[in-house]
Amino acid sequence: MTATGASVTRYTNCKVVCNGDVLPGDVWVREGKIINPTDLFYGLKKLPDTVVDCRGLIVSPGFVDIQINGAFGVDFSSLPESSVSECIEKVARGLVTYGVTSFCPTIVTSPPDYYKKVLKGLNGLQSGKNRANVLGFHLEGPFISMEKKGAHNREYVRTELSPSAVLSCYHSLQDVRIITLAPESSGAMETIRWLRKEHDDVIVSLGHSSAHLGVAEEAIKSGAKLVTHVFNAMLPFHHRDPGMVGLLTSLDIGPGPAFFSLITDGIHTHETVQRIAFKANPQGIILITDAIAATGLPDGNHFLGDMKVTVKEGVAKITGTGTLAGSVATMDKCVKEFKKATDCTLAQAIEAATLHPAQLLGLDDTKGTLDYGADADLVFLDESLTVQATCVAGDIVWKAPGCVAGDIVWKTPGCVAGDIVWKTPGGALCS
Repeated sequence: MTATGASVTRYTNCKVVCNGDVLPGDVWVREGKIINPTDLFYGLKKLPDTVVDCRGLIVSPGFVDIQINGAFGVDFSSLPESSVSECIEKVARGLVTYGVTSFCPTIVTSPPDYYKKVLKGLNGLQSGKNRANVLGFHLEGPFISMEKKGAHNREYVRTELSPSAVLSCYHSLQDVRIITLAPESSGAMETIRWLRKEHDDVIVSLGHSSAHLGVAEEAIKSGAKLVTHVFNAMLPFHHRDPGMVGLLTSLDIGPGPAFFSLITDGIHTHETVQRIAFKANPQGIILITDAIAATGLPDGNHFLGDMKVTVKEGVAKITGTGTLAGSVATMDKCVKEFKKATDCTLAQAIEAATLHPAQLLGLDDTKGTLDYGADADLVFLDESLTVQATCVAGDIVWKAPGCVAGDIVWKTPGCVAGDIVWKTPGGALCS
C-alpha cells in the first residue's frame, strides 16, 4: 500500500489505445482512476503495489453503448414498476462480458404512463461496482415520423412537439441523456432550442424521420447533436436531396460537431454503407448495438415494448413482417464488423465505441479515454478484438473463461490481465 492507503496497480507489457493510435505502454490505476506515474514517483516517492503482466493485450477504454433496448431477457420498454432498478442492473452486470462499461438504457415509443413509471430515478445505478455504469436513459420516441416509425407502435406515436408536450409525455427529464425525435414534426425547432437552453445535459438526436436535408441542418443548428442509426428509419439518399444522410458531409450545420450512430451488426447496414459513413465523417461515427431483450438468448419469440419480435438466425423482426426490430448484436461484434467493413485502424474502430460516444455526452474527461484522471474502466482485447477481461473503476468484473487469450495465467486475486511479476513490500520505496 502507498502511504495514502490506496493501492496502486501498474498494467505493463500491453498496447494502449492513445491519441488515435495503439502503442506500447503502461496503465497505472489508483482508487478507480488512471494516474500519472510521474506524480507517484517524484511526488509521493512510491512504487506500484502490484505489477501485472498483460502479455501483449490491447488495453482500451471500456465500450460505451448509447442505444441498447435490452438484453438477457430484459426489455427496457416493458419493465415491471416494482423491479426497474433490478432489471437494469441485470443488464449492467451482463454487458461487461462484451466489454461494455457504460450504457444508456433505451426506451422505444411508449405510452405516457410508462415513462412516468420508469423515469423516476436510477437509484444509484449511474456508477457502481461489478457492473457497467448507467449514463441515463435514451428516449427513442414517441415524437417521431409515422412513415418512418420502424418497429415502434403507431398507437403511441406523437407528431406534434412543444416543451409542454415533452414534459407532459415524459414527466421528468432527471435521468434522461438522449431524446430521439423527428425534426420535421410541428414545433420541433422550438423544442430543440428549449431543450438546449433549459436542459443542456439532454442530447437531442434526429431519427425515425422523413426530414429533408434542409430541415435536418436547421435542427442541428438549433441544438441537435446526433443522428440516430444513420441510414436506418430515414429517407434514402437521393442525389438532389440526400435527406438526413447528407448531414455526414454538410457544411451548413454550424460550429458544433455532429455525431452519427451506426448499427454495425452486419444486418442493418451493408459493408459499403459503413465505408461511406466512415470515409465521409470518421470523427463523428458512434457504434451502437440497438440490441433488444433477445440479445444473449437463443432464437425464438421475444418482445420490444408491446411489439412481438421473432429472432431467426440472429435477425430480429416484428413477428409476421419484414421490419427489423433492433438487433441481437453485442458491442464487441459491432467493433469487429466495423473494422472489417471499413478497413480502419484498430484505434479508429475502438474510438468509435469509446471516445466518440463519450465526446457526444460531454464525458470524455472521464469516459472513453485512458488520459490521466479518467475512470479506470478498461477492456482488455486480443489482436482479433476479442474481449479477454473487463475492468470497472479499477476492479476486474469479468475475465474470459479458460484463459482464452493464450498464455495468460489468472491466479492472483485482483490481477487484471496476467501474472503479478513484481510487488513491493508495503508498496513504498526504501529510504
